[in-house]
Amino acid sequence: MAESQNFARDYNLPELLVAAAARELRDGDVVFVGVGVPLLGALVAKLTHAPNLIMAMESGSVGPMPYRIVLGIGDNACVENAICTTSLWRLFADQQRGYFDVGMVGGAQVDKYGNLNSTAIFGSGDYYHPASRLPGSGGANDIASSARRTVITIPLEKRRFLERVDYITSPGYLDGYNSRKKAGLPGGGPVAIITNKCIFRFDPETKEAYLDSVHPGVSVEEVRANVSWDLKVAPEVKVTPPPTEEQLRIIRIIDRAGVYTNNGLKNLTFESYIQLLEGSLEELQQLF
Repeated sequence: MAESQNFARDYNLPELLVAAAARELRDGDVVFVGVGVPLLGALVAKLTHAPNLIMAMESGSVGPMPYRIVLGIGDNACVENAICTTSLWRLFADQQRGYFDVGMVGGAQVDKYGNLNSTAIFGSGDYYHPASRLPGSGGANDIASSARRTVITIPLEKRRFLERVDYITSPGYLDGYNSRKKAGLPGGGPVAIITNKCIFRFDPETKEAYLDSVHPGVSVEEVRANVSWDLKVAPEVKVTPPPTEEQLRIIRIIDRAGVYTNNGLKNLTFESYIQLLEGSLEELQQLF
């Protein structure tokens, strides 16, 4: 499906985040995705500029094309139209052998070297007595360690963007420079941090994140105010392109209720979910 180059006007920032994530994916990529923004971004990429992209999900599904929004890795939608379904251990074994081009991950905290924390927020405590205990790694450590390149998606907030995360659940560039290579991690490391306000990329020598582009209407000063370190900025900060009309149309068909793009999950009931499926099934089948 050819992607329109006409930019949309009535998008929101989460929809821009999805479109930006989609643009990080190339035709022919094999990408390990989680539910939410990563899966939406991958589906948008596949239905526009990357028709030969193959998605894999933690449940063991390879190449799914779901006809409905995916609400979790145990959702039946994870295996709709899949090339194959296998076991979790087989999928991660292939991940560790370097068969995945891209991993898309997130977390509660990220630091200037792209390290992610989804284990615990220490506050005034420590690992054993944290202020908040989080879900943990799941498959994120394997993905961040082994994927050829990693794309991080996370909202821009000062409490999330730290000079050093409380705990490294998923490695980025560790202490910068060649520390990741010294640690023996096989994957290439993060290439971008995509937020609801801007995109960060990484200096090829120091491996420190720098501001590469701001979303329309967002200033460099606003980004700096939400980062807890002395943020490096590109000599010429770009403006992130808005979603195209085609990207936005696809996002709104797949996520009709705005579950991941407009906080729609809090109002989603079983009855409204069934109505949602009945209303969008035909449009989704036409897309795929």
